[in-house]
Amino acid sequence: MGKSDFLTPKAIANRIKAKGLQKLRWYCQMCQKQCRDENGFKCHCMSESHQRQMEIFGQNPDRIVDGYSEEFEELFLEHMRRSHRFSRIAATVVYNEYIADRHHVHMNSTKWLTLTEFVKYLGRTGKCKVEETAKGWFISYIDRDSETVFKNRLKEKRVRAELVDEEKKEREILKQIERAEMGVERVEGGDRAEKAVGEAVGVAGKVAFAVGGGGGGGKDVEKGKGVKVVFEDDFVEGEKTGKKTKIEGNVGKSALDELILEEEKAKEKVNRKDYWLCEGIVVKVMSKKLKEGVYYKMKGVVRKVIDKYVGEIEMIDSKHVLRVDQAELETVIPQIGGSVRIVNGAYRGSRAKLLSIDTGKFCAKVQIEKGVYDGRVIPAVDYEDICKIA
Repeated sequence: MGKSDFLTPKAIANRIKAKGLQKLRWYCQMCQKQCRDENGFKCHCMSESHQRQMEIFGQNPDRIVDGYSEEFEELFLEHMRRSHRFSRIAATVVYNEYIADRHHVHMNSTKWLTLTEFVKYLGRTGKCKVEETAKGWFISYIDRDSETVFKNRLKEKRVRAELVDEEKKEREILKQIERAEMGVERVEGGDRAEKAVGEAVGVAGKVAFAVGGGGGGGKDVEKGKGVKVVFEDDFVEGEKTGKKTKIEGNVGKSALDELILEEEKAKEKVNRKDYWLCEGIVVKVMSKKLKEGVYYKMKGVVRKVIDKYVGEIEMIDSKHVLRVDQAELETVIPQIGGSVRIVNGAYRGSRAKLLSIDTGKFCAKVQIEKGVYDGRVIPAVDYEDICKIA
């Protein structure tokens, strides 16, 4: 039996020593190797495999550290959710329970140097309730799952109520349109009746004029003139009534336009927000400071919206995932005929088709494709209020 065989006393002793937790400063996260002493860690750092891993780390250190930090935070909160979901407990107790797993992500590979710094981060981001006492830091897990479900239910209820209100308004508008059309038809029917009476009077005048002309007397000629004057007056009144009908028709149309305009103003006041990010749209990164300008003017797809103003963007070219504030993003306008989402304004949230672009006024003409306003054409929408759909 050799010295390094599996059942030798030395091999068994090494396994017993390696079974428990070792010192954190002698652990290499990149190679996932735990050393028992300083000499072993020094020898590991000089090994070829470690040098290869460090070359990989040197190519993009920030991304690797951020990845370890996110994994550490996710596993820590998952342990809190499973073990201490509704209790207030010391942060050191939770940390000791978390590191009991030998294969956990170690804190020396994250962006937090100490447990206190990590606990303060959890408190700032609202993921845990943090308290500093004489006995140390205490944390309580904030259960956002039930809150999210409750908020989603309220949101769906509000959306349904808004749809019902919009349908009521649409029905009222249709009723008013029908009333206006009926009023115009009545006026036109009255005009046609007056015109028919005028034509009948004109025919009677012509007959009377012809009868009078047969006698050849002066009085008959004057009667003919009188009849002609009556016919001309009727014709003039017919013209006046025709103008009156036209004016009334214009008044009906302008009233309808004003009603639609007032409705859009009311929607604009309700739906105009200071945030516009939503999932599934294509945006352009306009920050020169982000990663030293590597992603400047590059396009990505919004996969998730965090706290209304921050978007989790998956870059189209590199597939990298970034978290960017909406102040550093810009909407993307597709080619004519492409699909867009109205991200702000009166028709916020609607899907539309791009019909034309006015580069002089920085606006576009779109037609809504789905929903209550299907088919409605909006002649002028600002570039900032529409965005290409991924």
